[in-house]
Amino acid sequence: MTTQGTTMYWLEHAWLGTHVEPGVAVDVADGRITAVRTGTATPPPGAVALRGLTIPGLANAHSHAFHRALRGTVQVGSGTFWTWREVMYDIAGRLTPDSYYALARAVYAEMALAGITCVGEFHYLHHAPGGTPYDDPNAMGEALIAAAADAGIRITLLDTAYLSAGFGAPPGQHQQRFSDGSADAWAERAAALKDGRAHARIGAAIHSVRAVPAEQLGTVAQWAAARQAPLHVHLSEQTAENDACREHHGCTPTRLLADHGALGRRTTAVHATHLTPEDIGLLGGTGTGVCMCPTTERDLADGIGPAVPLQQHGSPLSLGSDSHAVIDLLEEARAMELDERLRTRTRGHWTAAALLRAATADGHAALGWDDAGTLTTGALADFTTIALDSVRTAGPLPRLAAETAVFAASAADVRHTVVGGRQIVRDGTHTLLPDVPTALAETIAALHASD
Repeated sequence: MTTQGTTMYWLEHAWLGTHVEPGVAVDVADGRITAVRTGTATPPPGAVALRGLTIPGLANAHSHAFHRALRGTVQVGSGTFWTWREVMYDIAGRLTPDSYYALARAVYAEMALAGITCVGEFHYLHHAPGGTPYDDPNAMGEALIAAAADAGIRITLLDTAYLSAGFGAPPGQHQQRFSDGSADAWAERAAALKDGRAHARIGAAIHSVRAVPAEQLGTVAQWAAARQAPLHVHLSEQTAENDACREHHGCTPTRLLADHGALGRRTTAVHATHLTPEDIGLLGGTGTGVCMCPTTERDLADGIGPAVPLQQHGSPLSLGSDSHAVIDLLEEARAMELDERLRTRTRGHWTAAALLRAATADGHAALGWDDAGTLTTGALADFTTIALDSVRTAGPLPRLAAETAVFAASAADVRHTVVGGRQIVRDGTHTLLPDVPTALAETIAALHASD
């Protein structure tokens, strides 16, 4: 029912944070939920019916959009994280603002098809090859923001300081376009990004302790703190990073970040795979969040991070698809639990509800969207509907729909995605970019054309 910007959606089944509720009517006006009414057994006249399980929109808290062009290519043969990185650098060197916009629009459309309504883009591909700034120094970041708008999802652009090839070494050939030269120069450029757009917010990121000299970590942290903006950082993804940090600074990366004021409730550590007990205490004790990216961590053979003790010590957990080996937040949620089962040989570390919170409310909070991620009055009207009648999801009782979604469904089961009250995906088709596979194929083929 649409009247003067007001829309009513009828949800056959809705996950309301603690349980699945049948027959829920949701009123939307000006992009926000204005009413949630349970006990609505059939669609009211004129309501848009969403059949299946509707949950809050999924938040992809860690993305490198251009990594989508690596899918398949980097699965050939064996290798390590470091050999994978060389292939990644090659793709990064080919992108322009126009080609990055085209690729990112297709990638973000793929995310919408997977039920993702907000992405945290960890963005360090700032300048032209060789490090020369574009006429607009933020041309690449603006391309990502425009791509998200045209794909119909929200974005937190986590503008990333990346200044060193490793603990003070100058950027290598492939890394020159990532670097602003100093944290002060990074801060000046990042400050020119316009914040406050309806679909976009600006945050900051420290690429890693190896890529930002220790004496400049505080500059990035203070920039984020002054703006009350999210601050993200790759942390202890590889044991080699930990070893090098101890060699250069006599401490772990977590301790180094703590000593320079980079931890806290607005900070999210990404991966946090190889931590000491002291590291876990530092992260949890400061309320620093942790974004787990299980599909990438297993694809790169990084290891399984200590998610359970991190949460027990006070770190909120979020999820990301990172390198986009797959784009499926349901798989990320499932993998966090199943990886822990393999590691401990015990079951039941998180309930389906807890895993959905990581993929929705806690993911949005990590990206600075505290007003999203719940189906409640006043929240942003961002939600997604998962089919309960596919070959993967048919059979279980509707009251078990949350368990079915987390432990059996996939991105292929997403039927509808609504962002700001507008239906971006309808019956499995993207309404703004109807042929997403072709868009992905064409943009990725163009990047590989000179191979």
